[in-house]
Amino acid sequence: MESSFISDTEAVAAWRDELDRAGKKLVFTNGCFDLLHVGHVRYLREARTLGDALVVALNGDASVRELKGEGRPVNTAEDRAEILRALECVDRVVVFDEKRATRVIEAIRPHLYAKGGDYTPESLNAEEKAALDAAGTEIRILSLVPGKSTSATLKKVQNDENGGTATRKGPRLAVLGSGRGSNFEAIADAIDAGTLEAEIALVISDVADARILQLAREREIPAIHIEPGSEKGGRLGDAALKEIVDRLEAASVDLVVLAGFMRIVRAPLLTAFSGRILNIHPSLLPKYPGLGAWRQALESGDSETGCTVHLVDAGVDTGKILGQARVPILPGDDAETLHARIQEEEHRLYPQVIGEVLVNLSL
Repeated sequence: MESSFISDTEAVAAWRDELDRAGKKLVFTNGCFDLLHVGHVRYLREARTLGDALVVALNGDASVRELKGEGRPVNTAEDRAEILRALECVDRVVVFDEKRATRVIEAIRPHLYAKGGDYTPESLNAEEKAALDAAGTEIRILSLVPGKSTSATLKKVQNDENGGTATRKGPRLAVLGSGRGSNFEAIADAIDAGTLEAEIALVISDVADARILQLAREREIPAIHIEPGSEKGGRLGDAALKEIVDRLEAASVDLVVLAGFMRIVRAPLLTAFSGRILNIHPSLLPKYPGLGAWRQALESGDSETGCTVHLVDAGVDTGKILGQARVPILPGDDAETLHARIQEEEHRLYPQVIGEVLVNLSL
């Protein structure tokens, strides 16, 4: 069914075939387009020049909420479609309710696919990329307009409405974890106790059934699973990194806290939050970086070990050390008992160092 501003996907697919028979090309792009700004307009104009018609696939309202969190979209899908159709460069708008535009891509089989310069072909969602490849679609990455984004626009509006300072409960943290979430609990408990002035805006995990996600939901904190991709060696895929950055920016996160996150962090996350990503490691760095550090200390016959909070850089546990706590290795210790005592110190040290870092950040 077609409304005045939203086209039926099947009708657009038939129109694509008409264009194809006439030797013309259909250009396709997708996104939320929640608050249309000059960056969007320039991007859409450029996309339209690549072919003879431009179709925009618009995330439905539920899809935007899943991607961007509660409070979004600012405008309904119908309103967003009407605004887009008012642009001379946009020929059709379709709406999809799923998280991804895969179904629409498969139905329309566009000749060209346009995406903004914050993406690369490698950082496109793997499912959507597979659909584009199957359709024989040419992928074109277009330039960005620096400083123009929906998140930046919303921040400016918030600041203007509050006399230059957005109303918030405190600095906003995002916690990334892969497992049980004990350090997440310690941070949340410190916030509840008033010893850490902050709020947890978002919890992200690369493991769908990780306990940390359950704990976050019990506290009514947005909790999101992100597919890590198929990269080897504990590396996050480009699409996963792009999605994490998008989520963090949409949530106006000030500081990223890794808590048992078993993935190697790299650009664009490192660049987007340079100097604002912390990790806690169960050894007295620089000794025993990497996995199983407490076991290494035990097997080496050390008399003590501990934990370290450090800034995250491109290496493995090589960033600037911000705080440490020492733990003696006792006679009769095994890996389990030693790790448990290290975690006790982690739960004390991590909230303390987070608080110190937040004081020194220009928020």
